[in-house]
Amino acid sequence: MDLTTTYLGLELRSPLIVGACAPLTEDIDNLVRMEEAGAAAVVLHSLFEEQLRQDRFELHHYLTQGTESFAEALTYFPEPEIFHVGPEVYLEHIRRAKQKVDMPIIASLNGSTLGGWTEYAKYIEQAGADALELNIYTVPTAMNRTGAEVEQEYLDIVRSVTSAVDLPIAIKLSPYFSNLANMAKRLTDAGVNGLVLFNRFYQPDINLEALEVQPNVLLSTPQDMRLPLRWIAILYGSLPVDLAATSGVHNSLDVLKMLMAGANATMLVSALLRHGVGHIRRIEQGIKHWMTEHEYESIKQLQGSMSQTRCPDPSAFERAQYMQALQTYQPEEAEIHEASYYYG
Repeated sequence: MDLTTTYLGLELRSPLIVGACAPLTEDIDNLVRMEEAGAAAVVLHSLFEEQLRQDRFELHHYLTQGTESFAEALTYFPEPEIFHVGPEVYLEHIRRAKQKVDMPIIASLNGSTLGGWTEYAKYIEQAGADALELNIYTVPTAMNRTGAEVEQEYLDIVRSVTSAVDLPIAIKLSPYFSNLANMAKRLTDAGVNGLVLFNRFYQPDINLEALEVQPNVLLSTPQDMRLPLRWIAILYGSLPVDLAATSGVHNSLDVLKMLMAGANATMLVSALLRHGVGHIRRIEQGIKHWMTEHEYESIKQLQGSMSQTRCPDPSAFERAQYMQALQTYQPEEAEIHEASYYYG
């Protein structure tokens, strides 16, 4: 049985990639355990734009203000005096990882402006990373700033990085563009090799007792896979770009669904935080078992088989299913009781 796939031009033993997450990837020994468990590649935890600023200016202000908005919240990092994932340490981490494991190492840059992205992309390439994931995140709050300006900033970052390095480049996207399909095309035209769908931005919460805003980290659930599943199915075959699924991938069936929608690879984070690195092995075994029962010989055979262009009802991924979904849903008795309790 052939589980191999390609992602960002990299030949992978399977579609199972460990996604960017500091608790999982900042320990070299953990990377070794991931490879032993069957991980095909790993995306290292992000090097943040704020860390680049701290390295240059040593301004603690930039490390704390508004950090609850970021995908990997900076408020969970140590104070600057014991900052252990700064730029130089990050580059050394790449070098050590390449010495210890054979699986591809994908670095990650997280930021919101051009800043030092191009410079550090070059350093990351020199350190030996096999590919680079750009994790661009900004919350546009200026009322005079247009959506076109926000999108242009993404494109400027991509063009500056792709022109500076020869590494394969993926961009980790949010779903919050007015026309995601158009943005995906423009990013592909700008030179990205892969789209990672989708980023989960940890949103702040309000502590009602302390009356303060605080970070709120929630791990994904399998229900979170619906949005990336839909868009991967829509984009598959329409653009010359690889697609990676992230958010909500927890078991072998989730992986198989993403592959059938058109994903080249799937990224695991929350599932490994919940069940440990050994869960990679269980997921791979589940994939093999399902493929044997359904007489599939390779990942390539099933990839994209349920995408929008190939499934029996292409409209299923668009608005045509909206009314059908509403009409077929039957609430449980407990849901009705709870609604009456809160709303009378």
